[in-house]
Formats: sequence, C-alpha cells, structure tokens
Amino acid sequence: MDVFTARDVPIRRGFVSDLPMTPELLALIAERFKALAEPVRLQILNALRGGESTVSELVEETELGQANVSKHLQQLHSLGFVTRRKEGLFVYYSLADKSVFQLCDIMCGRLETEMKKRRKLLAV
Repeated sequence: MDVFTARDVPIRRGFVSDLPMTPELLALIAERFKALAEPVRLQILNALRGGESTVSELVEETELGQANVSKHLQQLHSLGFVTRRKEGLFVYYSLADKSVFQLCDIMCGRLETEMKKRRKLLAV
C-alpha cells in the first residue's frame, strides 16, 4: 500500500527499510519528524482524532489563535498528515492517516521506560 510518493519512489507502510536510505529519503523523513516536533501540531492532530473539524472548531478545542491553527494546518496538510475538503464557506480538516499516533505510542513507551529507570535510581 503506497503512503506517499517522494520523487516517484513509492514508500510503502512497513517497508521503508527495503528502500536505500538516500540523502533525499532521509531529508523527507526528517522533514516529517520536524513537523511532529512542534507541540502545537501534535495538539491539533490529537484534536482531529475525534473526526473532521473546521478551523473554528479546532481554535475552540485547542484554545489557540485562528492564525496559529491555520498556519500549522497548512504545514500538516503540505506534509500529508491531514486532508481537507471545502463545503460551502467552510474547510473541513481530518487526519490523513491515524498511523501517526503509532509514533506517539512508541515515544510514550520510551518515556515510560526512561521514567521507570529514573525512579529506580532515585529509590536506591
């Protein structure tokens, strides 16, 4: 299953290791991780877990400014994390793929392991 295409090289979910890790591919991967390094973008993605929303709905849910939400949605859209559709005067955003939360789960597991190690060291 193709997830996205980078310069006509399809990247299939679960098969990135089958591809040569060229500087171009590494740059694409780094660009996506960079996008996820911004807490506001993670907050917006998390808000979209419940389904599609307009910018106004996301502003209300996240308590962020409209310009800030719009700027981050544009970045998330350009990198393929969210999709959008226009209906009348409104633009609705939704998650392009919920697999982004697998990355969050991996990191949460890593943080939990680190916290357990620190607690263990402090208990000694």
